[in-house]
Formats: sequence, C-alpha cells, structure tokens
Amino acid sequence: MLITPRTEPAPSSAHDRVYRGLRTRIMHGELPPGHALTLRGLAAEYDVSMTPAREAIRRLSAEGALTVSSSGRVTTPELGNERIEELAALRALIEVELASRALPRAHIALIDRLQSINGHIAEMTARHDAVGYIRRNLEFHRTLYLRAQAPAMLAMAETVWLQLGPTMRALYGKLQRKDPPHYHRLIISALKAGDEPGLRLAVRSDVTQGLKMLLA
Repeated sequence: MLITPRTEPAPSSAHDRVYRGLRTRIMHGELPPGHALTLRGLAAEYDVSMTPAREAIRRLSAEGALTVSSSGRVTTPELGNERIEELAALRALIEVELASRALPRAHIALIDRLQSINGHIAEMTARHDAVGYIRRNLEFHRTLYLRAQAPAMLAMAETVWLQLGPTMRALYGKLQRKDPPHYHRLIISALKAGDEPGLRLAVRSDVTQGLKMLLA
C-alpha cells in the first residue's frame, strides 16, 4: 500500500494565512488599542512556525497596523489626537472621491445591497456587537466604493481602515450606539437621487463625525 507523505504548507501560504487572518482581526476591531502580540503566540494560534508569524508582523507593521518598539514588543497602535485627525482627513479625501466615482454606476441592485447591509448593521447594533458592527460598516463602504472601479484608491482606503481598526473599537464603546449610522441613510438617499453634492457631504460626515468624538 502506497502511503502519501503529509506535506506541510508552503512558507508563503502559511505566511499569507497569518497575515490575512491577523489583518482582518485588526481591521474589524477584534483587538483593542495597545493589545500585545508575541511571535510564539501567533505561531501557536495559526499553527505555523515562527518565520511566517514574523513575516506577517513585518508586513502589518509596514502598513501601520502594528507597532514594534525598539525592544521588539509588538502591539496594536494607540493613536494620539494628531494621528486620528490625520487619518480622518485621509478618509474624507479618499472615500468622498470613491463615492463620487461610484455614483454613475449606482444601479438599483447596488442600492438594494446597501440597504440590506444597513439592516445587518442595525442587527449588530441591537446586539451590542462591536466587531460585527465594524465589519458590516466597512462592508457597506467597500460595496459602494467597488463601483468606483478605482482599485488603487480603494487599497489606500483599506490601509487607513486597517490603521484605525483598534481605535474604531474604542470609539464604538464610547458611542454606545443604539441606532445604525444616520449618514448611511443619507448616502442611500443621495444615490437614489443621483445627488453628487449630497452624496459627498453624507460620506464626509459619516467617516469623520464619529472620530471627532475621540478628540473631545
């Protein structure tokens, strides 16, 4: 009987699995600001060697999603007011432009999809599910921005979301939301009406108003 030897995953695929898994957790606010990570802990969690874990940390650090101290301590970022203001300004610039470019392609199926996602956001809000709320909120924005057909710009927006993930988790706790985002309804209304100025204002308000509360 021929026994096929078990093959270990290639280093690149193991690294990619750790990178994508950890990236998603950070972006969706599963890890709070200042949360410490270790190579050994990540390797055990994802069942990989230390090398893929180290490479994933290196990539995420380069994207601003993790902070590595001079002593080698790895944590999720704790953003100061100036950094929050900078990232909020970037969101306003990039996402308003993405929404504007998406408007000519905002067919009824897209609007229906956004309304459906907003319904899920309401469910997450009612459950006080912070991670679910952030995940669905980003899904709402990504679904709209994909219609812009501007992949480089969308990638920039996602890098900003990644850096803000832990901060958004802290913001959710501060807001203690009871209702889905008001500006999402304004975004949908502007899309239905083909109202570009209204859409730009609604998106800018949606991506900046909450973060301003952290600066108070």
